[in-house]
Formats: sequence, structure tokens, C-alpha cells
Amino acid sequence: MSRLYFSVAVALAAGAFVPGYAQAQDRPSARTAPVAEPSAGAPAGHSVAQEYLLGPGDSIRIQVFQNPDLTLETRVSESGTITYPLIGTVAIGGMAISRAEAKIAQMLDEGGFVIKPQVTMLVLQIRGNEVSVLGQFNRPGRFPLETTQTRLSDVLAEAGGIAQTGAETVVLMSVHDGKQTRREIDVTAMFMTAGGTDDPLIHPGDVVYAHRAPQVYIYGEVQRPGVFRLERSMTVMQALAEGGGLTPRGTQRHVRVHRRGSDGQVREIEPKLDDLLQADDVVYVRESIF
Repeated sequence: MSRLYFSVAVALAAGAFVPGYAQAQDRPSARTAPVAEPSAGAPAGHSVAQEYLLGPGDSIRIQVFQNPDLTLETRVSESGTITYPLIGTVAIGGMAISRAEAKIAQMLDEGGFVIKPQVTMLVLQIRGNEVSVLGQFNRPGRFPLETTQTRLSDVLAEAGGIAQTGAETVVLMSVHDGKQTRREIDVTAMFMTAGGTDDPLIHPGDVVYAHRAPQVYIYGEVQRPGVFRLERSMTVMQALAEGGGLTPRGTQRHVRVHRRGSDGQVREIEPKLDDLLQADDVVYVRESIF
């Protein structure tokens, strides 16, 4: 029996019967754990470049292993700082989560509050790094930028793509160094043009807007008069086909296009069937007399 008691005592001293003890000993210190840095030859968007960067408004939870009194749920301020117990104000805005963990751990250790602290941080709600998607999308709204390599195509997918009523060109508005920039991007060309690379990176605060697609109006002696989307390089003949074709009383010789000029005046045009239409053109098919 004495040998049994001796074995148990040795095991307890080694931590074999303390739950999580061995695992805790194997865990690296958050203060000394190296933070991956992007190497000069690393491909863009690789490693830490894809890690989420904390921004103002983000809601986070911070925990320190075996120190429940240091658990804190807080929100990153507009200045990119938080107030943490014992160490006070900590600037973490623009930092990757792993770097923010290491910074808090270092401050706790250097202040003598916790020896080799193991800090973990969890983002509860992303508010600081968002993009606004407005206009003719299937799911417009505000979406978080979860990586620093989010591109326009990623945002379009998040918003469910451009709606049927949307134009093929989107507007990207950004603010950099206090200056606002505006770009018009042809989404169709971005995907269909060989070698097309105009898929820009999206930054926090950017706005993506899709305007309503241009329309043409068809009425008169056609099977289905109404308002139709003006497709790219749409001709008069294609517009008539969109309207279901002519009725028995209609004739191609009596097709007219009413177009508003730059001066605001509406002019009547006698078009050819292969003429291109413009936005807001009104195609009218008159009734044949004979």
C-alpha cells in the first residue's frame, strides 16, 4: 500500500491527475509566441495578409488562461483603443487578432500582473471594417470585410449578385487620405474579357452602388408592349423581338423612335432595323393603313 500511495503522490506532483495541466504546459505563451510576418517573397494575400484587422466598433471578448477575473467583453473605440483591467488603455485598432493578443499579454507580463499570460481574443461582432452595397442588388446591405484581400467580386457574391433590374456597370466610391474617389467598373467585362484584371480590392468604408439598368419603351402594334431592359448593343429589330414581334396590323415601314436629345427636346427618328437604341428611347409601331 505504501508503494501505491507513493506512486499516486508522484503522479499528482507531475500533474497527471490535474485536468488540462499537461495541455496547459504544452501551450505556447501568448507573449512569446511569434507573430507571422509577411515575407518579401510571399504571394499577395498569403499568411497574415488575410488575417482580419480590428477596427472601430468591433465587439470583442478577451480571456486570460486561468484568470477569469480578466475576462472582458468590450468594443473598440473610434480611436482604435480599448480599456483593459490592470494595464489601462491599449491601442489595437488596425492590428491582427494574434498581434493584439500578444500585445496585451506582453503588457500584463511586463507590469508583473500575470506571469507568462496566455491571452485569447474572439471577435463577437464586426462593425469597424464594413462595405456598403447599395442599389440594384439581390441582397443589398452592409457586409464585413473579413480579410484584407476582399475584392469587388467577393462583395458582389456576398450581395447575391446584381439584380435583374441592375445595370452591368457598378460604381465604387472610396475615401483614401481624406480624398474621395469614384470609379465605374464594367462587371461583365471584368469576367468576360480575356486578361481582365479590374477586380479592385475593397477597403473599409467603401460603397458599391449598382444603378437601375437603362430601359426602352415599346408600344403600338406589337404583341407585348411595355418597358424592357436595354441590353448591350441592342438594335431596333431586337427590341421589336423583345416585344413579341409585330401584330398583323403593324409594319416595319411605320416604326419610329422618339429620342430625347441633350437639349431636352424629343425628336422623332425613322430608324433602320439595325440601328442601335439608346437609354429611354421610345419605339412606336404605327398601324398600317393598307
